Amino acid sequence: MKIENSVVLITGANRGIGLAFARALIARGARKVYAAARNPASVTLPGVEALQLDVTKPEEVAAAVQQVSDVTLVINNAGIAQPGGFLAPDSDAVARRIFETNFFGMLNMSKAFAPVLKANGGGALLNVLSVASWLNGGELAAYSASKSAAWSLTNALRHELAAQKTQVLGLHMGYVDTDLTRGFEVPKTSAEEIVQRALDGLVAGADEVLADALTEQVKQGLTAPRPFYLPQAN
Repeated sequence: MKIENSVVLITGANRGIGLAFARALIARGARKVYAAARNPASVTLPGVEALQLDVTKPEEVAAAVQQVSDVTLVINNAGIAQPGGFLAPDSDAVARRIFETNFFGMLNMSKAFAPVLKANGGGALLNVLSVASWLNGGELAAYSASKSAAWSLTNALRHELAAQKTQVLGLHMGYVDTDLTRGFEVPKTSAEEIVQRALDGLVAGADEVLADALTEQVKQGLTAPRPFYLPQAN
């Protein structure tokens, strides 16, 4: 897909990876960037159009379709996380809350905007996933499960939208230096670097982008004699 002269909608665009996408798309010549957030006042980047949008609320998604019917690229970036395992007392409530945004929010947006993309020539969906799509060590159990589900959703959408010539790209990465990972003492990649790799992949017509070395290593390790998603020997 060509970025120059595109019209882009980014969910969760007020900070982190979403904000980095908005900056990069403007720099690469996008004609218009809609920066969506639950609180549009939190969108302060010059050159974008702020849009109120909570992806867990079908009525706000439907309103967005009416407001931004010229979109050619939808970036499903909105996501939340909470530490904890599935045996924690509140794990069912935590899982439901996280799935509402990370899976059902992505589903809501994809269903609602698929006809818009078709009407505008096909365009593309870019779904922000994670290396956690393939790994779940229990530290972020519900988040990882939601990203596994979102990966499966992305793979299904790729088949379902092929006939209307909509490119569907899944973006996988490890820890990114954003508010979401504050407090995690682990190596992190800048949001800007992740976004540049994602957009390069989009332009190249890719189906999937593995945006850092950790993600490449984990993906290769899925078919190892003892796959990476199983506990590894010390």
